[in-house]
Amino acid sequence: MLAGASNSFETFATPHVAAMVLTAAAAGALPLWARKVDSAKLTRRICLAIALGLLGNEFIFYGHALATQPLKEFARASLPIHICGAAVFLTAWTLWKRSQYVYEIAYFWGLAGTLQALLTPNLTEGFPAYRFFQYFLAHGGIVVGVLLATWGLKMRPGRGAVLRVFVITNLYTALVAGANWALGANYMFLCAPPLGESPFFFLPWPWYILFLEFVGLGLVLLLYLPFALGGRLRHGQQRR
Repeated sequence: MLAGASNSFETFATPHVAAMVLTAAAAGALPLWARKVDSAKLTRRICLAIALGLLGNEFIFYGHALATQPLKEFARASLPIHICGAAVFLTAWTLWKRSQYVYEIAYFWGLAGTLQALLTPNLTEGFPAYRFFQYFLAHGGIVVGVLLATWGLKMRPGRGAVLRVFVITNLYTALVAGANWALGANYMFLCAPPLGESPFFFLPWPWYILFLEFVGLGLVLLLYLPFALGGRLRHGQQRR
């Protein structure tokens, strides 16, 4: 924590709202800019800059965590196996390599999961603590990167993406559950709810996990709906 930074985090306080507004501004402006300049070389440079920024922020966090936590605590709390931690790498890879299948996972995880983490952060340290900045740079960067890939690079979830991501997410959840058991951890909040004021954790454990399964599927379907409708409209126009 920075000197003099002793404030605890408050959901929807001024710093939280400011972080969300800045994220929304960047998420809207960058894709529009990428489409307007119509320069593949410049757009690629911006994509690489965001990818490197995401990775740099993440690795600085690991260094900070290792310097301030025992190794056992680092393994229990700071490994990149939360959905958002994994989404950092998926988003960076999408912007660098433009892999279709990686993009699909980043798109659904980033918008269905990371947006919730921005609205109801699992944070104890508020502005101007280091963790406050790191958290919103990571989570905001995921949203910005995913929307840049979608609107700026014109990447789209393909046919069957919902089923693919649903299966991958459940397989990943099973792996994380195994890691939690081995480490005595709570990654993906499979063992206890997060600290944030999330409306999705009102049920007791383990029932909230089953509830989140249905909520997650509903959000994924909702996020896919614009592309499904767009595809039908294009198909209908082609038949005329």
